[in-house]
Amino acid sequence: MYAIIETGGKQYRVEEGAELNVALMGLEPGADVTMDKVLFLSKEGQVQVGAPYVSGAAVSCEVLAHGRGPKIVVFKKKRRNDSARKMGHRQDYTRIKVKSIQA
Repeated sequence: MYAIIETGGKQYRVEEGAELNVALMGLEPGADVTMDKVLFLSKEGQVQVGAPYVSGAAVSCEVLAHGRGPKIVVFKKKRRNDSARKMGHRQDYTRIKVKSIQA
C-alpha cells in the first residue's frame, strides 16, 4: 500500500515505515502530524485518484528531526565587467517517518 501526498508545494510517494525529508515544519521532534492532502492511493492493486484530493484518506507521520541540506553554490558572473558574485544556500528540512496510511 502506498500513497502520493502533497506537502510544502511538493509531492512525495510514501509507504508505511518510510522516512523522508520534507519542507521545514514548525513542529517539535516527536510530534505527530496528519497529512490529509492525499492525491493518489494504491491498496492491494486498487487505486483511488483524487480530484484534487482523495476524500477520507490521510497519512499519519511522526516528526523525527530538523536539519539542513547540502550546500548549493550559486555563482553569477558578467563577462568583461569585472563582476562576479558567489553565494551559498542550504535548504532547511524536516525528517518525518510515515506511521500509517488510512484509506
